[in-house]
Amino acid sequence: MSVRLLKKVLKEQELQQQQHHDESEEEESESPDSGTRPAINPFDLLNDDDVDQLQEDEPEIDSETVVGNNPKQELSGMKSMADATSTSNQKSKKKKKKKCKTGLSSVTNKVEEPLDDMLDTLSLDVNSSRHQPGPTKTKPETSKLRAEFVKQCAPSALQVDPKCLNPENELRRIFGSKVVKSFEKSNQASSSRQVIGGRRGTHYTRKTILVSPSEHWPRWDGSLSMEFLETKDGYHHFRYVHSSSYDQVQRTFEAAKAIHDLNGIASILLYHPYHLDSLVTMADYFKFVGEHQMSVDSIAKSLYALECAWHPRFSPLQANCHLKICHETNKPLFTTLFTHMKNLDRRGCHRSALEVCKLLLSLDLDDPMGAMFCVDYFALRAEEYAWLEWFSEDYKSDNSLWLFPNFSYSLAICRFCLEQEEPSKDADTCATKSNSADLMKQALMLHPSVLKKLVTKVPLKDQAWTNILKHVFFRSEKTGSASLDHLINIYVERSYIIWRLPDLQKLLRVSALQVIETLEHSTSDAKDWACVRKEAFSSENNEYSHLLVSDFSDTVPTLPPENLQNFMVDPRMREPERNGGQIANPLDGGPAPRDVANRNALAVLFESMLPWVNYGDSLVWVSKQIDAV
Repeated sequence: MSVRLLKKVLKEQELQQQQHHDESEEEESESPDSGTRPAINPFDLLNDDDVDQLQEDEPEIDSETVVGNNPKQELSGMKSMADATSTSNQKSKKKKKKKCKTGLSSVTNKVEEPLDDMLDTLSLDVNSSRHQPGPTKTKPETSKLRAEFVKQCAPSALQVDPKCLNPENELRRIFGSKVVKSFEKSNQASSSRQVIGGRRGTHYTRKTILVSPSEHWPRWDGSLSMEFLETKDGYHHFRYVHSSSYDQVQRTFEAAKAIHDLNGIASILLYHPYHLDSLVTMADYFKFVGEHQMSVDSIAKSLYALECAWHPRFSPLQANCHLKICHETNKPLFTTLFTHMKNLDRRGCHRSALEVCKLLLSLDLDDPMGAMFCVDYFALRAEEYAWLEWFSEDYKSDNSLWLFPNFSYSLAICRFCLEQEEPSKDADTCATKSNSADLMKQALMLHPSVLKKLVTKVPLKDQAWTNILKHVFFRSEKTGSASLDHLINIYVERSYIIWRLPDLQKLLRVSALQVIETLEHSTSDAKDWACVRKEAFSSENNEYSHLLVSDFSDTVPTLPPENLQNFMVDPRMREPERNGGQIANPLDGGPAPRDVANRNALAVLFESMLPWVNYGDSLVWVSKQIDAV
């Protein structure tokens, strides 16, 4: 059917309906009951109040208008009736609007009332005047509760960004996706060669956030688990739990470690590929022999196993979960995270290393691994300057972090970089925050011995530095506090590379000259800062002796093959202290030399090639016996 024909048919139907409607109206008008049966408008029922008012007003109008049979009076009465009805219609419209407004307000009030009730029930003010009569007596307590509640709800500076935990994302941002893809293809080719000769069965690997598991890794055996302990002060406390089979493997590992049996530890990983202590030990061994990629893979497997064992309620990225290192089963997580952080730093993924460092700090606020003394370095290398200032103000709700040597100098560098990036915004913050020059002078006044060590370590060979170091204030390398000297050594070893930037060297040199000029006019400032330093680090013992300076170094330690039998010894045996070259916390001996008396010379010779066997000076006797043969 065409469009024209359809329109014609519709017009004919409309004409027929109109004719039918006109006929029905004529019949109704001709009917006798048409005057007594008025048409009812259903919308008039909505205005009952207006109808009632009109009914009340009608008798008055009738009494005024109907006086006689005069047509003029009738006309005037009709006009008054029309005016009354028109004004009543206007009033009814206004009342309708008012009713709509009042209806909406009543609805919103009804909606707000239950919300208010809900807020009252959720309110921390238990003794509020709404619920209990009489004056309130616990306003300070409720204010403290509210402050704690607001603090818990506020975002923490230690919250971890899961996207930044993946170093591949940072490498793509630095080098581009094409370079990273080509590198991944080469790694896949090498890994496929490793799989040749082994089992070819495929299995599903769980997706984790700390590391990206490889396809050729074994299936997670479930030998670890995690249990929930308690919720205290808004933090959820957890602990790792070993299965019975894992405890049995752990005893085997301890026996192999006691005799420095690397083959025994390697055999453990053949049957139990996710035994944590064995993986960490082999990672250290690969690091010492120069196999860095195998060391990284061992640490990544440890992190994969630890994450697969997480409790469903364990969400460390929100900085509200604690794993205290006082529990023996929690220690592998801290050691592997710290090693993983250093591996990321060596790859140039400083932002990923910063996120891992934040995770370390959030798991145990006692900071057993010393993450506090490298978080500023990673923040500066990742150019997270605003975050570093926020963290220094937010952490533990005090401003005492600037007393540490690393933060006193790093905050000055942070402020200097912010001034260089946003000079217009920095002009507004000058009224509330100190500028970089003032912060650098405070750092030099508080920790003057840092300057001489930086000049030696960087190194700074300009003649101006030798003139500065001739001053009495910067001449000494010792502070009189063992703890502070240890922290200064850690800071210089960790962050010396930052001071190779010419702009920062200029800032340091100008600030040092200003400090010398200030001290020439008055020496009271030096005494005041010495009092602050002594009060902040008042302990006579080294409170940070458990932190090794070598753990914060960029250099990769290596050992010659003849000393590999001692690599499983406590690292403190290999860490000489700076003062006097003594060994920190020496242990008793090491493995005793084996006796070679009454033994076959060739057997002793082949056995001596093993890295964990020590014969001492007895090999001279073996060589003589072989020469005699």
